[in-house]
Amino acid sequence: MARERFRVRVTKDNLVFCSGHFITYEGDKCERLHGHNYRTAVEIEGPLDENFYVFDFIALKHRTREITNELDHRMMLPTRNKLVTLEHKNDQIHVRYKNREWNFPKDDCVLLPIENTTAELLARYISQRLIASLKEKHNFTKGIVKVEVEESFGQSAFHEVEVGD
Repeated sequence: MARERFRVRVTKDNLVFCSGHFITYEGDKCERLHGHNYRTAVEIEGPLDENFYVFDFIALKHRTREITNELDHRMMLPTRNKLVTLEHKNDQIHVRYKNREWNFPKDDCVLLPIENTTAELLARYISQRLIASLKEKHNFTKGIVKVEVEESFGQSAFHEVEVGD
């Protein structure tokens, strides 16, 4: 007997975020500040529910948009990067990498619990936040969640995780 698999995917023009960032790499290098117009796509694979849905498109789109909206028009800063220090000073975030320093208005930043603001770790961050939201608001307990973050045309990173009971 053939094994069926069902999957839904959302990628819309409003699942985007325009954000600034920089990446440390090769142990002792740091990119210049720059930004991207990121695009997000989300897939859920799993069994059909009583409505014959894997997951409701509208709910999936709304939950994903809540997360991407938090990242939109912000400076993304990693809180777990061993080479970058972040310090709160009044309403500013003071950022330091070796002899380079930046100050950003706190309200213009999003502090992410990741090691680096790579597309791969952004995909994982969005995936983890999305799964938590789907569990809390939609009782999502089983399936495969895949998040794609496109940094620029033709450059994407993916994170995939199986959610079990």
